[in-house]
Amino acid sequence: MEVFLIDGTYELFRHYYAVPSARDERGREVGAVRAVLSSLLGMIKGGASHIAVATDHVIESFRNSLWPGYKTSEGVEPDLLAQFSLLEEVLSTAGIVVWPMIEFEADDALAAAAVAAARDPRVERVVICTPDKDLAQCVSGTRIVQLNRRTRTTLDEAGIIQKFGVSPVSIPDYLALVGDSADGYPGLPGWGAKSSAAVLAKFLHLESIPKDCSEWHVNVANAGALALTLRGHLEDALLFRTLATLRTDIPLFDNVDRLHWNGPNADFDAVAARLDAAKTQPRPKSAKSRGATKP
Repeated sequence: MEVFLIDGTYELFRHYYAVPSARDERGREVGAVRAVLSSLLGMIKGGASHIAVATDHVIESFRNSLWPGYKTSEGVEPDLLAQFSLLEEVLSTAGIVVWPMIEFEADDALAAAAVAAARDPRVERVVICTPDKDLAQCVSGTRIVQLNRRTRTTLDEAGIIQKFGVSPVSIPDYLALVGDSADGYPGLPGWGAKSSAAVLAKFLHLESIPKDCSEWHVNVANAGALALTLRGHLEDALLFRTLATLRTDIPLFDNVDRLHWNGPNADFDAVAARLDAAKTQPRPKSAKSRGATKP
């Protein structure tokens, strides 16, 4: 069997800016929820039998207490933010397993679920459906892969190495050096994608990088300056790595069979009818497209 793990936050953002606004009989914005539901039911119709969705029920997480600049819900369109709870309700009614995250992030849930599902010998492949580079750290061989549903691109471990220049186990270290503007931490000055990949491809982790750049034996420009920066900002780098490291110890299910889709519950037809009856309308000009970028 294959297990499909969906980044519900990404899907909600992606569809919010891709489809027209639609309001139900209560005046609630439901356009993105309706689109996400349709998309996931399409996956099920296409053969996805084991499926689960993780959402950022609350955008803030434990990481905000570690780094003051970490991403928050500030600036997220109210009509988009209000659809998280509705999405969770609608997907649950459709019979799809949903994990609304509060203390942790949706990415943590996807990571934990991928590890747990891969333990089951019946699972041939775990497909993490998100383009988020954080999840690249979870890819393992050809058994746990990452799928960008928008571009229909699937990356296994070889694909991750080709894309980033480092193996999945080094992705948190890589992000610590280059930073992640979407998550709100800057990385280290001077450390770009090429230099970070070249050094980590050899040493894997931050602590293993020799303080003396003469011991690196890698072809990177300004190696002396980079070594000096790493020595002076190592504590920051280790903190950024903590921010980038996804938690895999979250108990989400005790048996992969719980992710099997057994059809919608009795309330689904009524919920679907209300979504279908929602009135489509132009999106307010104040809503600025953020593409498919999560907060």
